[in-house]
Amino acid sequence: MKLARKLTLALVFGVFLVLALSAYVQIRRESKTFENDVQRDHHAMGRALAAAITGVWRTEGPARALRLVEDANERERQVDLRWVWLDAQADDAHRPRLAPELLVPVSRGQAVVHRLPREDADVLVTCVPVPVTGDRVGALELSESLAGARRTIHGMILNTAVTTAALTLVCGLLATSLGVGLVGRPMRTLIDQARRIGAGDLSRRLSLRQEDEIGELGREMDAMCDRLAAANRKLESEATARLAALQQLRHAERLATVGKLASGIAHELGAPLQIIAGRARMLVDGDVTGDEVPANGQIILEQSQRMTQIIRQLLDFARRRSAEKQETPLRSVIHSTFVMLRPLAEKQGVTMVQEGDTPELVVHADADQLQQALTNVVVNAIQAMPSGGTLTVGLRAERASPPADQGGAEGEYVALSVRDEGQGMPADVLEHIFEPFFTTKPVGEGTGLGLSVAYGIIKEHGGWIHVDSRVGSGSRFTMMLPRGNS
Repeated sequence: MKLARKLTLALVFGVFLVLALSAYVQIRRESKTFENDVQRDHHAMGRALAAAITGVWRTEGPARALRLVEDANERERQVDLRWVWLDAQADDAHRPRLAPELLVPVSRGQAVVHRLPREDADVLVTCVPVPVTGDRVGALELSESLAGARRTIHGMILNTAVTTAALTLVCGLLATSLGVGLVGRPMRTLIDQARRIGAGDLSRRLSLRQEDEIGELGREMDAMCDRLAAANRKLESEATARLAALQQLRHAERLATVGKLASGIAHELGAPLQIIAGRARMLVDGDVTGDEVPANGQIILEQSQRMTQIIRQLLDFARRRSAEKQETPLRSVIHSTFVMLRPLAEKQGVTMVQEGDTPELVVHADADQLQQALTNVVVNAIQAMPSGGTLTVGLRAERASPPADQGGAEGEYVALSVRDEGQGMPADVLEHIFEPFFTTKPVGEGTGLGLSVAYGIIKEHGGWIHVDSRVGSGSRFTMMLPRGNS
């Protein structure tokens, strides 16, 4: 409705301005015409009366001539006729109304017209020279009030004002009705539709039947809704497919990690199996009797439970689960990862340690996904030390700002770092380490998915991974996660 009001106000103002200017020009023209008519009448009357006065003055004398002026003045109702002397000897009855400097042309034989201002109405004074005998200079003065002209102009102004107001009102009402019907309501419909589209509702369609630009815009908006709905359906389908592929990719990477752990797990299971086999043989051969039998059975039970726990940990890690975010203490994630990866690390000659006695730091995340991300980074660090070394995992609270490509405000984060003592990476390798299927390992020793999957998991949790690596000085992977409510 704002546009309709603006259009109405603009049209009304334009009509009012045109009418007002037209009325002003017309009133000025009529006023000037009236004044010019009065001046012509004064000149005509003055010349005619001046000629008569000159003739009577010469034939019948001054008294008779002045009497002629008085008789003419009595007969004329609108014009005041007077005989005036232009010299200093003139008495009050015959002294001119005009100032002496204005009468200089009259003494030279030229008529003078001047407008004298008055409070009620201006007076138009015409002074016509009259050639008479003698030393004195006389003239005929014609004066007429412009009150009639003023009344006429006031009437014209009133009529014009009423006409202008009426036309302005009619144009305003007409513009308002047309503006509301042709602009206001259709635009409100378009605005409501745009808001629904912005809110994601693409089911509504417009019913604008106007054959103008607004109707064309409405039809284009309906067509846009159809295209957006089709695009949304396609995006949902593609997103579902991508999500399924991502889950499969992460699960495949888990299984690849399980394969890497298999040799270490086999070594870890070897000692309990030998103990179980030896104790069972002793029981079968009858080498133990009495109280030794329950003791050997207890040893067999404990070793079986140990093997079961090792296998359960491996199966739990390999099993596919649905994501479930909750308040997760990172210390428990680190502990579970250490327990699972210790056989692989020991086989590689790597010692895993945790820096300091960190306080309990909590993040809102899926514990299983975080363990997978940490496992991938730790396995990558273990493989970076083929000759053994120390792998250090650190945990600390930190206030940080996300990188420029991710964006976001500064906030409280938890920094989970993994540092190895490997050979480090050159700059050209650092640029690609998070790309899927990128690996510097020989064929069969790496899928190129571990760091890519870890990067995706951390990013989905609102964080990022920072890598600091130099050739010959090892590498540090720092996973930044938004801090939860501890």
